[in-house]
Amino acid sequence: MYKKISKILVFLIVVALASTFMFTGCKKEQPSQPPEEEKPEKVTIVFAVGGAPSEVDYWHKVIEEFEKKNPNISVDLLRQPMETSTRMQTLVTPLSGKESTPDVFLMDVAWVGQFAASNWLAPLDDFISKDNYDLSVFFKKTLEFADTYKGKICALPVYIDAGLLYYRKDLLEKYGFSKPPELWSDLVTIAQKVQEGERKTNPNFWGFVWQGKQYEGLVCDFLEYIVSNGGNILDKDGKPILNSESNIEALTFMRDLIHKYKISPPNTYTEMTEEPVRMTFQSGNAMFERNWPYAWGLHNADDSPVKGKVGIAPLPHFPGHESAATLGGWHIGMNIYSKRKEATWEFIKFVESFETQKGFAMNLGWNPGRKDVYDDPEVVEKSPHLKALKDVFVGAVPRPGVPYYTKLSDAIQKYVNAAIAGKMDPKDALNKAQEEVEEIISEYGG
Repeated sequence: MYKKISKILVFLIVVALASTFMFTGCKKEQPSQPPEEEKPEKVTIVFAVGGAPSEVDYWHKVIEEFEKKNPNISVDLLRQPMETSTRMQTLVTPLSGKESTPDVFLMDVAWVGQFAASNWLAPLDDFISKDNYDLSVFFKKTLEFADTYKGKICALPVYIDAGLLYYRKDLLEKYGFSKPPELWSDLVTIAQKVQEGERKTNPNFWGFVWQGKQYEGLVCDFLEYIVSNGGNILDKDGKPILNSESNIEALTFMRDLIHKYKISPPNTYTEMTEEPVRMTFQSGNAMFERNWPYAWGLHNADDSPVKGKVGIAPLPHFPGHESAATLGGWHIGMNIYSKRKEATWEFIKFVESFETQKGFAMNLGWNPGRKDVYDDPEVVEKSPHLKALKDVFVGAVPRPGVPYYTKLSDAIQKYVNAAIAGKMDPKDALNKAQEEVEEIISEYGG
């Protein structure tokens, strides 16, 4: 009996071992798989930009090209309003709240100093050093005086504006003048002669139109007059020098253009901003115009009465001094609270590349932040006037890059407008402006 049971147990053990061998031994040994290569994580950055619909549409194309070349970075466009002050507020709110987006944005040149002083802009110096990035392609004064704060580069120019003198080439020749004026006194002489002659058939004709209404544009014009007479708003130590003799002389001249020489219309100090000035000149009712480069394309449009008759030149200056043009335009900066700074820097480099800057010039008519684009044959062929603009931009003068600039500007607008309107004596106006600006600076701790 026991022998029979033992034989059965042995048989079962053999079957079990055979089964185990069959189900394990028949499995093919799986070759060891190499670890999967880790793909770089895709990063998304937010870019805040506004402007005209055509400009925003073109930014979408720029982003598309960037993403093709940088497949691991995507860019979300945060559309801002067209109006400049509203655009500024849409940035001030998140930045003052220390939010990480938008990561990158465009700034009017007048904001750069304010944003930098508020510690909202990430310094770009480490990125520039790491990549050995060539800064010599930019206009030196723009980089030094507009994009640098306390020795650190906090922005880069995307496109540049500066004040220009537009003039009628045909009328200059008609009245016997060989070139546009270099001195302000020459402008008065030419404007008076042309105005007198043209009014025989056109009573609405004026010698010189410029921005005089109480708004930011008046500060830009005022800066050009005073710097071209050796003055300024602040000295190199940041102290106000508004009531200097050279500034009083320049403001007196601004007033005299309207009331003494009578070559600028009475509505200069009530209505004249960029567009009314442009339309007056473009309708054939002015000899000279102070405006920004944007007016060039409009003056030479097919439906413009002055097409082909317009020249541009640096603004005049007072004897013994040099021409001055207030720097305008838009600059790109990085949010200091951004969590994606490396990717943001790659986008900034792409925006500032020769190809992208050339695209702005060719497709939007913008004046590039890079100097080398002005010499590109295709750009010059399409926009010959850029050659002349390059010389103007070299000497462009920025507005003060201080955190209290908005208040400073408001004070200057108020008193300069009162002076050119004849409501205040220029000396009294600038003395009052000096007092108010000193109080503003004192509030900010000097």
